[in-house]
Amino acid sequence: MLYLWLKVLHLFFVVSWFAVLFYLPRLFVYHAQCDDQAGNERFKVMERKLYKGMGTFTMLGTLIFGTALISLNPAAYFTSGWMHAKLTLVVLLIGYHHMCGAFVKRFARDENLRGHVFFRWFNEAPVLILLGILILVIVKPF
Repeated sequence: MLYLWLKVLHLFFVVSWFAVLFYLPRLFVYHAQCDDQAGNERFKVMERKLYKGMGTFTMLGTLIFGTALISLNPAAYFTSGWMHAKLTLVVLLIGYHHMCGAFVKRFARDENLRGHVFFRWFNEAPVLILLGILILVIVKPF
């Protein structure tokens, strides 16, 4: 029963974290296109609150409950190739999360040098990572 509760909490935080990682780069797209001061300041507030308020919290929840799940039967997980690949994608996702944080800081200092087209492509990375994780967890190809 503990396993199922940990799994629910892990999935809740995963879904919430991905919501942040899908929406925050979309804000970057709109922010990069913004040309008025009031809009610029509004985007700064939205990005900061989303990243610091929700993003970091949900990332930590994902990692805490994911680690708790693994701790229930570490041998089973760490002998599975799919889990190694999944954890590699999670590390990439953490790096992506921190890249988003760096962009939040650059926008806050009015130092962004990237255009909206860059952020439109940047926004696609978590979609690909999510697809990879889902395939690995559900299909367990190796």
